[in-house]
Amino acid sequence: MPALNNFNDWLPIIFMAVMGLSILAYVVLDGYDLGVGMLLHRATPEQKDVMIGSIGPFWDANETWLVLGIGILLVAFPLAHGVILGALYLPVTLMLIGLILRGVAFDFRAKAHDDHKAMWNQLFYGGSLLASLSQGYMLGAWIVGFEQSWLTVGFALLIAPCVAAAYTLMGATWLVMKTETALQQRAVYWARRALWLTALGVAFVSVAAPVVSQRIFDKWFWLPNLVLLAPVPIASLLLFILTDRILRALPLPDDKLSWVPFSACVGIFILSFFGLAYSMFPFLVIEKMTIWQAASAPEPLKIILVGTLIVLPLIIAYTVFSYRVFQGKAQHLSYE
Repeated sequence: MPALNNFNDWLPIIFMAVMGLSILAYVVLDGYDLGVGMLLHRATPEQKDVMIGSIGPFWDANETWLVLGIGILLVAFPLAHGVILGALYLPVTLMLIGLILRGVAFDFRAKAHDDHKAMWNQLFYGGSLLASLSQGYMLGAWIVGFEQSWLTVGFALLIAPCVAAAYTLMGATWLVMKTETALQQRAVYWARRALWLTALGVAFVSVAAPVVSQRIFDKWFWLPNLVLLAPVPIASLLLFILTDRILRALPLPDDKLSWVPFSACVGIFILSFFGLAYSMFPFLVIEKMTIWQAASAPEPLKIILVGTLIVLPLIIAYTVFSYRVFQGKAQHLSYE
C-alpha cells in the first residue's frame, strides 16, 4: 500500500469507492425487482399485474448502476477486470442471459394476449431466478479468490441460493410497502420464509472470509478492532430480529409500519456490504491483486474522474427524482 501522500495514490481509492457505491446501489435497487420477479409465479394473474406495476417505473433504471460499476471496473481497473471476468465467464454469461430474458419478457407481457401472458410471466420469473443465482455464485467465488476445488465451488454453489433468498426478501418487503390487502398479506408470508435463509447466507460469508484469509481474520478479531467493529454484526442481527417481529405483526391498521421491513433489509445490505468491503480492502482479488496493482495509469484516471463527477450526480438525481414521483401504493401497469 502506497504512502497516500499525493493525489495519484488516492485515485484508485476514489474509483474503488465509486465502484462500491454503484454495486451497493445495484444490489439494493435491482435486488428488490429481481425478488419481485422470482415471486411472480406465486401470485394470481391480477396480483401479477400489480407486482409488475410496483417495479415498472424503476427496474430498467436500476440496472444503470450495474453498467456503471462494471464500466468503472473495466476502465479504472483493467487488470482486475480481466482476471475477474475471466474467472467468472460462465456465470456472467448466464446472468446476462437472465437479464435479457427479463427485459424482453417485461415489455412483451404488457402487450401480449391473455393466452400468451403466462409464457412471458414464466420467462420473467426464470430470467430473474437465473440472474440472481448467477450473482450469488459470483459472490461466493470472489470470496474464495476464484480458487477451483470441490470445496470452493461447493461454497459458491451454497451462496447462490442464499443471494436469491436475499433478493426475494427485498422483493417481498418492497411489496409489503407498495401493495395492499391480499397481496400485501402474501408478501408478508413470502418475506418471513426468505428472511432466515438470507441470515444464513450472511453468516456463511461472515465465517468464510476470515477462514480464507488470515489477514481478514486479523482485521476483525485483533484488539481493538474486535471491539470497534462489534456494532456491525450486532446491528445486523438486531435488524434481522426487528424485521421478523414487524413481519409477524403486519398488516396493521392504516398501513402502519409497512415501510419498516424494507428499510431494515436495506440496512442489512448496507452493513453486510460495509463488512465485506472492509474485509477485502485493498484487494480486488483476495490476496492476489490490490487496487493499486490493478489500476490504470494516473493520467487516464484523471480524465475518467471528470466524466464520473458529471455522470454520477445525474444518475443519483434521476434515481431520487423517479422514486419521489412514483412513491405511494402500486397500481396495475399499463402501456395503453
